[in-house]
Amino acid sequence: MWIRIDGSDLPGRRVGAEADTLRLGNVHVGVQRKAEVVELVPADAPTATWCFEVSSREVDGMLDVGGPWVHGRPGARFLYLSWGAVTDDGFAMFRRAKLMFTDIPTELLRAAHEGNGTLVGQVGLTDAAGGPLSARVRPPGVAWTVE
Repeated sequence: MWIRIDGSDLPGRRVGAEADTLRLGNVHVGVQRKAEVVELVPADAPTATWCFEVSSREVDGMLDVGGPWVHGRPGARFLYLSWGAVTDDGFAMFRRAKLMFTDIPTELLRAAHEGNGTLVGQVGLTDAAGGPLSARVRPPGVAWTVE
């Protein structure tokens, strides 16, 4: 099953002290694959898009997802968008946003599982205080469709 996350409204694009700190700190956001954060996008980019494949299978009448992009136990699976500073030593993560599979409407998850399109999550990446989005992101903070 293919998943695409379309991020908009990155916090480093705004005006103010928080945005300046993000830009000066070389803050990026990426998607977490196992323990590594990959496909890094600067916090002041106009948009961010991540596309990847996850496995999906029927288990006792329920749809379960897995693979290196998926975290959590069965029934509580999720994806991480991770924020951190890019330094000479690598990526220093300081915050993560969690996108739960249980928040995706069942009919959309099943349509993507059956090969009827790509599951797409659209998410604004700035929180209410103007900083990087973090914690559990629930609809309407993330909108899921199949394309």
